[in-house]
Amino acid sequence: MTRTLAAPRPAVWRAMTDPEEIASWWGPRGFSVPSVDYEPAVRATYRIAMQPPEGELFHLHGQFREVEPPARLTYTFNWEPPDPDDRETLVELVLEERGDATEVSLTQGEFATGDRLELHDGGWTDSFDRLEALLS
Repeated sequence: MTRTLAAPRPAVWRAMTDPEEIASWWGPRGFSVPSVDYEPAVRATYRIAMQPPEGELFHLHGQFREVEPPARLTYTFNWEPPDPDDRETLVELVLEERGDATEVSLTQGEFATGDRLELHDGGWTDSFDRLEALLS
């Protein structure tokens, strides 16, 4: 997935790494983020609580693999509790300057099923929409 955001790369990096900013855009439309434990450093761990509009609070967690401000962020991604079709995936975010804008490229995988890929694709699409609104 690739998205060009109308903001300079340092602002996009901050939005993707500052816990307060993450809480304002992370997750599908309608979700809230009650807590974010997120300090990017190689081998450090993170944990994000997500609250759907209806349903139980759940978490995701992982470990940072690459942290290269303001250009690259790579981390593992695990649901807590996991769905039977979940497996640990690797998320890679690459930020490239495009004049006054920033192109963000996201890769994540590998998924066990097409349904899990679709779930993440929808979540990231909504999240990037919310991030774009935050940065504009």
